[in-house]
Amino acid sequence: MCFLGWVISPYTGWTREHWAALADRLLLAARRHASPSHARVSFPGAPGGYGPDVDALEGFARTFLAAGFRVAGEAGHDPLGLMEWYAGGIAAGTDPHHPDRWVRLDEHGQAKVEAASIALVLHLTRPWLWDRLPPRVQEQVVDYLAPAVGADYPPINWVWFQIVVEQFLASVGGPYAQEDIDAGLALAESFERADGWYADGSERAYDHYAGWALHFYPLLWSEMAGRAPDPRYLARLERFLDDAVHLVGADGSPLIQGRSLAYRFAAATPFWVGARAGVGSPGLLRRAASGIVRHFAERGAPDEDGLLTLGWHGPYRGIAQDYSGPGSPYWAAKGLFGLALPADHPVWTAVEEPLPVETGDFTRVVRAPGWLVSGTRADGVVRVVNHGTDHSHEGSDLADAPLYARLGYSTATFPLLTGDPLDQSVAVLDEKGRASHRTGFTAGPVRALPSGTLTGSSRWRAHWGGQGPGPDHGYSRAGAGMRHGPEVEVVSLVRGAWEVRLTRLIGQPHRLRMGGWPSPEGGPATRVHGGPGLSEAGTEVAATPLGERTLVPWCATPGAAEPGRWYAAALLLGDGDQPPVIDDRKVTWPDGTIDDLPETVTLSGLSK
Repeated sequence: MCFLGWVISPYTGWTREHWAALADRLLLAARRHASPSHARVSFPGAPGGYGPDVDALEGFARTFLAAGFRVAGEAGHDPLGLMEWYAGGIAAGTDPHHPDRWVRLDEHGQAKVEAASIALVLHLTRPWLWDRLPPRVQEQVVDYLAPAVGADYPPINWVWFQIVVEQFLASVGGPYAQEDIDAGLALAESFERADGWYADGSERAYDHYAGWALHFYPLLWSEMAGRAPDPRYLARLERFLDDAVHLVGADGSPLIQGRSLAYRFAAATPFWVGARAGVGSPGLLRRAASGIVRHFAERGAPDEDGLLTLGWHGPYRGIAQDYSGPGSPYWAAKGLFGLALPADHPVWTAVEEPLPVETGDFTRVVRAPGWLVSGTRADGVVRVVNHGTDHSHEGSDLADAPLYARLGYSTATFPLLTGDPLDQSVAVLDEKGRASHRTGFTAGPVRALPSGTLTGSSRWRAHWGGQGPGPDHGYSRAGAGMRHGPEVEVVSLVRGAWEVRLTRLIGQPHRLRMGGWPSPEGGPATRVHGGPGLSEAGTEVAATPLGERTLVPWCATPGAAEPGRWYAAALLLGDGDQPPVIDDRKVTWPDGTIDDLPETVTLSGLSK
């Protein structure tokens, strides 16, 4: 098997057998933490923000995803007795009089999320589970799911949870409202953005939910409804995947950006969706998916007990949002969706193809989230310079969410999760040295120059303050008492491992600071070279899930920056001994390429 693995999987060595073994390990380990009825799977660890009853339901529903994919892809072959084991849990969980009964959809909103996973797997495994349930249990399941009908769901990816549950109810003769489904589909359409991307709601909310939710459910719902997928879904998915494969590092790390990162290899989900839908190259899709899951499997997730903890590689509680509990990381099971495809499917038999970052250096504009993407083959790192995403909207004037509003994210760095902006920031410092925020910025255009260099910009009014009250869901919360400062304009030019960052203040003079990449000690090199006027420099040390010693270089003006004057710095993540040379009108890159500065920028004086 080892030799065959490297023949068809020359980049990862992983075959379907590796995936199946991982799923089985996760499922058998979960059984050790189940109640006698199997309805509650309570993993060790401090309760999540929604309490132990929700945690136990998550533990059941999310591992049920892995079990369903495993059995569906084997056409019902089930040597571990997964369907029988989970059938027992369903019987107890949906029984309103059983001591292990589940939290209902009309008791806690999180049950609406988990109900969708349960309904989805009941559909995928119908001949081997639903059809064999006693009529009484079938009635209990319908009664448990029925509160979805006519209920309110947040206008984000949750809309698909209602659609999926009601479509399943319709398929088994239960109550449903076609108007709910139709309204949900229309709302989901409003999330569409450029080049096959979806935003998670009306805000500039771009993250892994685009792939593991907003591209996942449309195709599965189509199957549940017994209809061919809408050609628009397929076209969007194919275009999105063309961007998505560029956001995976050579070591398999997905882009470290956005909330719910404890779901880890759920990031592989859209590649399997593409395979199931027949879009994209099977060998490339499996290379991306196997790279992601192998990345975590070789770095402590699951751990030596076969468990997924709240963290990235190992445990790291600081990564959790308020909705995260010990069962939450098992949303990672969505990344095992490929197991629902049989062993003879082309995605399992094709030879792996290299990721874009493995074929050569590349630059790429991703328009919807406003990202300038750069991959370098030498180190396999993919970087994103962000001029379009903050999980908010223009003019919102909120404190920055570290997982959305930073100017840069990569596959090798983790943003600092606490404190005022430092890493990958342009900050105005107040009289106490506190750094300003940029959420609510105006996004400028992002584009590629004829040379291949990328450029983008954004502009905002600097503001100081903290997150407002309420639960931490990974994005900004409105608060009172924001203080305002000068406007800040930033223009980026990106090529290879370097970014040239141009900044000016418009308004009152303040001290200006530019922060670089937060690279873990022993990781890629990170440097900031400040140009004229940015004569102060230093390196801060902080902890992130990638290392207790994460280095963040910065440069700053020694006093107040001159309003209207452009300041320039070169920022590095990776290899690069010689920084770009920046003069009055042009940038000369280490590879000899010369790019003109934007017409609005003159470094020797004020802007035109």
